[in-house]
Amino acid sequence: MSAYGGEGINCWPAGHTLDVARVFRLGLEKAPAGSQLFAATEEGIEVREIAAVIGRRLGVPTVSIPPEHGAQHFTEFPFVTMDLKMPNAGTRALLGWEPTQPGPIADVEQDYYFAAE
Repeated sequence: MSAYGGEGINCWPAGHTLDVARVFRLGLEKAPAGSQLFAATEEGIEVREIAAVIGRRLGVPTVSIPPEHGAQHFTEFPFVTMDLKMPNAGTRALLGWEPTQPGPIADVEQDYYFAAE
């Protein structure tokens, strides 16, 4: 199964490594000292949306795990139940940065994540 905790409405910020790398480079080149930069291309994606893509691609059910069982089920991924958002409008404006790579959901849809060895 592909699981998420509770309602799965908690969010994770995410970004393609190439877009994030550009933010770091631009930050070094353009940002004033002490600037706070957020390199997430997606401010927050609901975890149940991520689980749904994975479940569909693997052909397994997508299910909710009761929050009180989350730590036990997600032993290798305990932060799956955290709700994190990372606003990036300030970073975009300061650096003139716009992501160019596929977003996380589009990226996870790619066949190479699910290719048989």
